[in-house]
Amino acid sequence: FRTQKLSSLAPMVLGGQPSGRVGRSHVIFFYIQISLEIRVFFYCKKMIKYIYVKTSIKLWGDKMKSILLLEDDKSLNRGISFKLNKEGYCVHTAFNIQEAMKIFNENKIDLILSDVGLPDGNGFNFCEKIRKSSNVYIIILTALDQEIDIVTGYDIGADDYITKPFSLIVLISKVNAFMKRVSEKRSESCIICEDLDFNYTDGKLVKDNIDLLLSKTEVKLLKILMENSCQVITKETLLESLWDIDGNFIDENTVAVNIRRLRQKVEDDASNPQYIKNVRGVGYKFDKRCTVK
Repeated sequence: FRTQKLSSLAPMVLGGQPSGRVGRSHVIFFYIQISLEIRVFFYCKKMIKYIYVKTSIKLWGDKMKSILLLEDDKSLNRGISFKLNKEGYCVHTAFNIQEAMKIFNENKIDLILSDVGLPDGNGFNFCEKIRKSSNVYIIILTALDQEIDIVTGYDIGADDYITKPFSLIVLISKVNAFMKRVSEKRSESCIICEDLDFNYTDGKLVKDNIDLLLSKTEVKLLKILMENSCQVITKETLLESLWDIDGNFIDENTVAVNIRRLRQKVEDDASNPQYIKNVRGVGYKFDKRCTVK
């Protein structure tokens, strides 16, 4: 029917006379119909994408896993990004180090894919800088396949190294395998103690169903104390564990200040602590038994 209608309208479209009983009103109706069908098509396309994203979020948890892709080759960047999006990941693309650093500082990134040869610097230096403040998983993508280059990649803190040209199937498999481990780890990264629910992977502390904000140092301190509940943790041990979080010097006074802040958030009465107690001359201990969920 559509073919017959088009053939009958062709003379008029080309400037000739309409054939048969097809008149001007039929042409207008036909174009309105085509316009509506096109709109319906794009609406359905948007709905399918919306449902896909929502399904991905449901499958992966309350938040899609985020990947930072740093690759200056636009064609390769687009190809990798497309495949990762199809797998249900949220991909942040960057073509230089400056863009990548901005994205990393403004978003929670679960995995970094980084090229080495970049317009504004070296990918190794970028990864080394990231590693000073984060343990995010890093995969190096590069054409440099010499042994010294691979060793350098691992030395600066990369977790994996893939040489170009590589198979997208292999890359996706590596990413999926890592994300699966992350999901399994996160499912066991909650520590519970009475009215406290602490997820140290996400740095979230919930007390009586109220979310409490913690700094990086407070997260690290609370994790050590709760993982070793009912055990005395010396000040020296705490100092060693806190060294290097932001590359700053940590002294005993800094530990004491953060312990005091933690008590103000965790305790019902910070002046009479029931959870975080001071062991005079030795250190601190979390005085309630905790369980890992």
